Amino acid sequence: MSKSFRPTLLYQDGRFLFGKRLDVDDAGRITETGRDATPVDLKGKALLPGFVNAHSHSFQRLIRGRAESRAVSGKDFWSWRNTMYQAAAHLSPEDVYDVARMCFLEMVRAGTTTVGEFHYLHNTPEGTPYDDPNLMTRQVIAAAQSVGLRIALLRSAYLRSGYQLPRDPGQRRFFENLNAFLSNIASLRASYPENAADVRLGVAPHSIRAVPLEELREIVSWARSNSLPIHMHVAEQIAENMECQREYAYTPVELLAREGLLGRDFVAVHAIHLSSEEIAAFAKTQAIVCSCPTTERNLGDGIVRVDALMKLGVRHALGSDSQAQIDSLEDARQLDYHLRLAQQQRAILDQIDDRPIAERLFDCATIHGAQALGIESGSLRLGQYGDMVSIDLEDISVAGYTSETLLPLLVFGANRTAVRDVVVNGKVILQDGRHPLQEEIVSRYQQVYCKVWGGEFAGGVLR
Repeated sequence: MSKSFRPTLLYQDGRFLFGKRLDVDDAGRITETGRDATPVDLKGKALLPGFVNAHSHSFQRLIRGRAESRAVSGKDFWSWRNTMYQAAAHLSPEDVYDVARMCFLEMVRAGTTTVGEFHYLHNTPEGTPYDDPNLMTRQVIAAAQSVGLRIALLRSAYLRSGYQLPRDPGQRRFFENLNAFLSNIASLRASYPENAADVRLGVAPHSIRAVPLEELREIVSWARSNSLPIHMHVAEQIAENMECQREYAYTPVELLAREGLLGRDFVAVHAIHLSSEEIAAFAKTQAIVCSCPTTERNLGDGIVRVDALMKLGVRHALGSDSQAQIDSLEDARQLDYHLRLAQQQRAILDQIDDRPIAERLFDCATIHGAQALGIESGSLRLGQYGDMVSIDLEDISVAGYTSETLLPLLVFGANRTAVRDVVVNGKVILQDGRHPLQEEIVSRYQQVYCKVWGGEFAGGVLR
């Protein structure tokens, strides 16, 4: 049934419009004003495009708060991984479903309508494939469908631990060989209708350390022959760059550029440690960068040169990665805040051109994320999916707004409490801040948490 959403303010084309309705047809697409559409009253709310989380590892929601000590997880990214491996080792397929639902519920509560799930947890705890080698993948997809979130499942290839390194036992659940990966992604693709509204697929060679160049060429070729987006961790750590230079005599970005693997369909996740020439290579090939600022600051990865990238027109998407925090607006504002700390000046991205900084950052959380995942959403234009988030105009964090200041107020100051309704494909999945499955999802997640880390919940308290 078609719906007519009627907010107090509607955000379209960079501005808020008063009293304008937005209609969504039976297929979930934004359409011209239609007759007989069911009205949805959003009085006192602003309606905006839903946020796109372009890079997520949902199972890592389990380690939030568990790795914030050097005694537990060491001093850097490389030692932090051991805590992540510990969590991954204990999860059954049913657990993966329950943890993913918890993660996706939190995303919805923060205004997310689409997630790009970079998924590499494939095997049994012993490291052998399940009878259905895509079982874990299907569990994650089912979790998104249960919550109502649109998912772009980015199935990851993880073929080795690194250059001249023995296989790390902590990664045994990640490994496949090339033929198995290609067979499994092809089988998965046959299971879901092409261009389905709620499930899309992409290919994710994990990193240059996990996928040797020869196999990487084949994976990218297969992805492009099937018109699938390609996502890859790139230049997150200086040590990663150094190892690539040791193996190939080039940094990861130099290697990808020389091999012709960058392109409009290529998304470089993190892309922190870049030279000016490498930034120019992204611009030349029109590749997208996906930053994960709340995770990158949590892990001490470094600061993305967003200003240099944006000056050359490189599109920028956002992701929550390790789920240290799930808040697309927080990630958006941190793109500029991190630069402010490094350069000891304010509003760094205001220097790019005459475009308002808030609008530029909001596009990172919406339009560019949708482009990174190949989803027709992000701007509430005709023909796009009806993916929307409503903001309570009476929320204390947005008090004092005007139509001119509302967007910068949201981008730089809104709390997640301001998110009231979330609509995916024209269907309301969060209404007035409540999800119908919230209690069940949280309860089942708590059970998994206790299984992995010990203890039990009694009366809502971990004992």
